[in-house]
Amino acid sequence: MSRHQFPGLDATSTVAIGWDRPMQSFFVHVLRPHPHLAGEEETVAWHGTAIGELRSAREAVTIASRWADLPHDLAIHLETDRLKTLGQSDGEAQIAAKRLMGH
Repeated sequence: MSRHQFPGLDATSTVAIGWDRPMQSFFVHVLRPHPHLAGEEETVAWHGTAIGELRSAREAVTIASRWADLPHDLAIHLETDRLKTLGQSDGEAQIAAKRLMGH
């Protein structure tokens, strides 16, 4: 799994983007401080939570760019992250989790 984190456009949110090999999906997770719970965060957006949901790095970058200024070469880095995991396989915990998800 890879994870790259960037400050949000509104200066309070955080945008995480990366590759999740067991899910075979890129992901975008946007968090901001919770308005009523000090020290807690709330999810603004979360894409890539289903197996194979975001198959291209470009798609993930397009979604994440709604909330953050991103490096112009981020899609290349994400694709490199994905390629580095090609020889890996699921461990026991990942297999069990997928069973629970119905896959």
